[in-house]
Amino acid sequence: MAGFINKLLLVFLILQNNCMCHESTLSLLQRYRQSPWALPSDCPKNRHPDISPNSLNFKLEVRMPGVTPVMSDSYFCTFVPVPPGQKSYIVDFKPRASMDTAHHMLLFGCNMPATNEEYWDCGSRYGTCLDEAKIMYAWARNAPPTRLPADVGFRVGGNTNINYIVLQVHYGDVTAFRDNHRDCSGVTLQMTFLQQPLIAGIYLLLSEDTVIPPGEKVVNADIGCLYKQTTIHPFAFRTHTHQLGQVVSGYRIRDGIWTLIGRQSPQLPQAFYHTATPLDIKYGDTIAARCVFTGKGRTTVTRIGATSKDEMCNLYVMYYMEAKHAKPYMYCMQGGSPELFKHIPPEANIPIPVSPDMAMHGHHTGKENPDENVILQQPKREEEVVLDQVLHLEEATEWPGEKLKLGQVSGVALDSKNNLVIFHRGNHVWDENSFDKKHIYQPQGIGPIQYNTILTLDPASVKVLNAVGANIFYLPHGISTDKDDNFWVTDVALHQVFKLGPRGDYLLVLGQAFQPGSDSRHFCQPTDVAVDPARGNFYVSDGYCNSRIIQFSPEGKFIMQWGEESSLSGIPKPGQFFIPHSLTFVPVLDQLCVADRENGRIQCFVAQSGQFLREIQHPEFGERLFAVSYTPDNGGQLYAVNGEALVGKGVPVQGFVLNFTTGELLDIFKPTKENFLMPHDIVAADDKTVYVADVQANIVWKFVPAEKAEHRSVKKAGPGLELHEIDATETFLEAEIEGKVRAPDVLEKHKSSSVLKQSSTAVSPVLITLLLIIPVVMLVGIGVFIHWRKGKIYGEDPDSKLESIQSSGGILGRLRGKSSRGLNLGNFFASHRGYSRKGFDRLSTEGSDQEKDDEEGTDSETEEYPAPPLAPTTSSS
Repeated sequence: MAGFINKLLLVFLILQNNCMCHESTLSLLQRYRQSPWALPSDCPKNRHPDISPNSLNFKLEVRMPGVTPVMSDSYFCTFVPVPPGQKSYIVDFKPRASMDTAHHMLLFGCNMPATNEEYWDCGSRYGTCLDEAKIMYAWARNAPPTRLPADVGFRVGGNTNINYIVLQVHYGDVTAFRDNHRDCSGVTLQMTFLQQPLIAGIYLLLSEDTVIPPGEKVVNADIGCLYKQTTIHPFAFRTHTHQLGQVVSGYRIRDGIWTLIGRQSPQLPQAFYHTATPLDIKYGDTIAARCVFTGKGRTTVTRIGATSKDEMCNLYVMYYMEAKHAKPYMYCMQGGSPELFKHIPPEANIPIPVSPDMAMHGHHTGKENPDENVILQQPKREEEVVLDQVLHLEEATEWPGEKLKLGQVSGVALDSKNNLVIFHRGNHVWDENSFDKKHIYQPQGIGPIQYNTILTLDPASVKVLNAVGANIFYLPHGISTDKDDNFWVTDVALHQVFKLGPRGDYLLVLGQAFQPGSDSRHFCQPTDVAVDPARGNFYVSDGYCNSRIIQFSPEGKFIMQWGEESSLSGIPKPGQFFIPHSLTFVPVLDQLCVADRENGRIQCFVAQSGQFLREIQHPEFGERLFAVSYTPDNGGQLYAVNGEALVGKGVPVQGFVLNFTTGELLDIFKPTKENFLMPHDIVAADDKTVYVADVQANIVWKFVPAEKAEHRSVKKAGPGLELHEIDATETFLEAEIEGKVRAPDVLEKHKSSSVLKQSSTAVSPVLITLLLIIPVVMLVGIGVFIHWRKGKIYGEDPDSKLESIQSSGGILGRLRGKSSRGLNLGNFFASHRGYSRKGFDRLSTEGSDQEKDDEEGTDSETEEYPAPPLAPTTSSS
């Protein structure tokens, strides 16, 4: 077991110089036990700090959101984001807990919490942090509060990799919860934006290979490391063992002299206590610790481990150092040599007596704090992930929405009632003639789309509940909604972003019509919008020409931007984009995730600062990932759709369900009867229903969990169902839509794929037909061969021969076009013929939503084409 002990959890603390200097530990504990903190009737909200506009100082509540544990030895965790975008400093901790409910509490600094649930079981299901867990504070059994010295603070936010504070509470005995009351235990953090000259940190010493034989009276675990960093000033310490620990002592060794850092019984409340005397630790000193155990009462060998039947030997030393040299977390796991430890002071071997009323009575059998001996909290192994909560998605084949007569469907969203919102292009298309080399929309003279482009539908009956957006847009692209059911949309032709009210009234317009640009007042084919429901800030992915994400205030004031174009060669770096195509906001974590389309990945950032957090990429995505959507169900899930490869045969086009916390691929889904042509956007409802906008098929696909698919009852729609808008005078003309919007070859592909599937079941008739046809084909072949031989012998008219070849090629080209997708000429030529992508406009044939183009046709930089290409490629975007 010792070999599997995870490396350590960094610890932390706080205490003030003038507070505990003249009182004994026991007297302080007794004094604090007499004044337990009274829990409020309502738990304070975590999530956001209370910051005054005119003050640099503020408080951050980190509290349990009213939990009621039902099992003893439960570990619950919750989290709070620190102020984003800049560094702040924790300068004081105020515990809010009572020994009657909480056994002990720990605070950790994390880059990302283990999950985004409001609170979670962090003793078995998850850990505390998804990455490195940095311990910052410990409280136990009404222990005195830890205070930091003046001008000392724990640095968080900014580039510290501490974006969240995770609170872990251990509920040892749940008999106090027999009345089912809600617990709000936690810590109030006193924080400031004022830069502190001294930065606090934790030095952790721990043993990983100690073995305690059964019945052994005394067993020592020794740890010692040479210190090779800038000078630190220890001011507090914390000990930690399980039931067999008698005393833990820590020392600085300089020139052979052992100076006590701290010595304590680990059976007392395991809080942070002041160091024995003021001291420093310099380069060349040795830091040493000894844990004294007894094996009495045990019948089996005890090793280092995570359960209360195992043991631990941890000494946390809290220190401060100058800000310019600050190293917040260090550790030592090296066993101490017998030669060194034969000089340890005798006091280190003497157990500290603890009265029964002061002892820590919390080491129940079961799993101990999983973070006491783990520095890196890794995601759960694949075999440990619970998958039974994720149902496979299947197409709702009887849903009438797929028969709606729409233009190119570029976006889908949901309103506050989970009604489906569709954004489509009516009788406008994005083709090879839409833009020039400067990204300026060419057919401006045809005017805006005259039909309502934003349709709100009942998700079951497809009844139109609301229809707006007529005579506004030229080439719709992305759509989102906010909590007030306003519509946030982008138009790639206008290069603008719109906020429309539920009735279609203008609330906000950003960008200059038909004027592409890259400054704070212009966009270049913006693709999507995401809104922060708490602050009202919104984010724009911009887009096809600009590789950036822009943050605006609720009033539309530019705040900041981040991102740059990724290189054609090499692996794209974090924060680089090749068409940021889709956005989704994760409210509980204040994160923004981006579908980085041509890089085939999802990138997630701290929304307020743009700090990169992680990327999610799977081989199943292939080269292109078009859209992403987030839902909080099952602890947070992402839904995504990919696209066909631009060159060669790529992965299948399909949808994905991902665990947001771990990035694990949970499910893959696609239509049952036909195939996706070009899925362009995706949105998931609270009931796990998923909608996919297919810009090439001009439809919206609906998917439901397999359980619902088997038991659903959907009224079948009649043939040729047409969409009628609220105003009868604005009814779509089916002939016009089919003639100007729906590509005939796309429809033909739907029909041909259906025919092929039907014929695949009729094996015997097909076999008979083939047997009858083969002789005929052989006779025709013989005739053609004789004719060819005559032409070869007697000569053939060159022009006639050329015409024949061209005609044959045209037929084959059209046939090939039915099964192929549009070609990204910019990518193709840049990678295969040595040309620069410039001149092919990276957004146009950037394979955005473009349908198809001929191989010998235009060098268009358009997004979508209405007709299939003759090119021998497979996909477009």
